[in-house]
Amino acid sequence: MNKKDNIILIGFMGCGKSSVGYRLSYAMRRTLIDTDKLIEKQQDMTISQIFRDKGEQAFRQMETDCIKGLIKTADRQIISTGGGLPMKEENHALLKQLGTVYYLKVTKEAVYERLKGDTTRPLLQGDNPQGKIEELLAKRAPVYEACADYVIEVSDKSFEEIIGEICKKEKVRQ
Repeated sequence: MNKKDNIILIGFMGCGKSSVGYRLSYAMRRTLIDTDKLIEKQQDMTISQIFRDKGEQAFRQMETDCIKGLIKTADRQIISTGGGLPMKEENHALLKQLGTVYYLKVTKEAVYERLKGDTTRPLLQGDNPQGKIEELLAKRAPVYEACADYVIEVSDKSFEEIIGEICKKEKVRQ
């Protein structure tokens, strides 16, 4: 099975996958697909509602099914994934098949600053969001790195710098 010509953005919540994806799709004149938004549309529910009503495990299976569907349909697109999607081992090979995987690497401090007022993130609800970010990031970062073709540190970079790095790598790859 040939690798498809998509650009896949993975990384922790708050790293900028959606924002970078949107700007990158404009810069490269490619359509953006956000797997979370796609799942919300398919389920006619928000991610928070899916977590609450169906549970995290059901949502994680929806993510895998979403990637399998995109392998059949998506080509020359920008795909922004949910932060937990790469955590499922099965999804690594699927993502590699779907295209070139970019890990937008962010520090725990940057995540907290970006998300401290956000109440829509089910995994950050509770008393100690900073502790939760640190714990989740420690668990996820090595998995993101293992899954990625390229790692881009994004904490202190502008969108233009991040997009410039991706575009440069894409030109080299073609």
